[in-house]
Amino acid sequence: MRLEQTSWMEVREKLKKPQGIIMATGSTEQHGPIGLIGTDTICSETIASDVAAMANMYLAPSIGFTPAEFNMKFPGTISVSEQTFKSLLRDVTSSLLKHGFEYVLIVNGHGANIDPIKDVMIDFKNKLFFKSWWDFPTVNNIRNKEFGDWEGMHATPSEISITQINQRVIDNIEFKKIAQNPPKKLTKDFIIAHSGDKHGTAEEHYRAFPDGRVGSHSSMANPKIGKKIVNASVEGFLEEIERLNSTLL
Repeated sequence: MRLEQTSWMEVREKLKKPQGIIMATGSTEQHGPIGLIGTDTICSETIASDVAAMANMYLAPSIGFTPAEFNMKFPGTISVSEQTFKSLLRDVTSSLLKHGFEYVLIVNGHGANIDPIKDVMIDFKNKLFFKSWWDFPTVNNIRNKEFGDWEGMHATPSEISITQINQRVIDNIEFKKIAQNPPKKLTKDFIIAHSGDKHGTAEEHYRAFPDGRVGSHSSMANPKIGKKIVNASVEGFLEEIERLNSTLL
């Protein structure tokens, strides 16, 4: 159940039994010609919502304003500093823990969130945890099988497949033609060097990837594949919750 759709008395009653709470983190940034600006948040929230429902846990409101400075040459992107994101995450986590939640588990959907989240985790030892939705081997098996090297790094067919399950599909003919043109494939060295969305300045990033895709063939997206990915990630998070509950509760 979504925390914002409950009353404080309902929360008080639920907290009579020790438990954690789920929260999604994403971004508000461009995702290529046919990817939604809210893709990262949509992906993480889609998975987090299913996880919360199946684990009978609350889902806290998502954090979708996060660092994305490298995409600021693309209209619609909203970026905040790492410090702002970390301060917000600290305050949100602190609030939830003060009310009696035993831990906060983040379902992350944005590479640039990873290092800041790890920094904040230091302040909440054994209370704040995270995994990105793509961290599980079963998820990556699907991505590799369905998309191979065309998965790329940004505006990936896997994440756009997830958004297409329940969100609008961009059908502009001109934009679809751009997306159907394969992007330049990335080298393994490039992927390693730029993991965690380490892409340099906004100007450099725009010059290198003018349509917003970073080695990702977005037009391969398919909502049926997206559902498979969601199910695999949800299963991974449920196993993580089982581990946390057995250790912390």
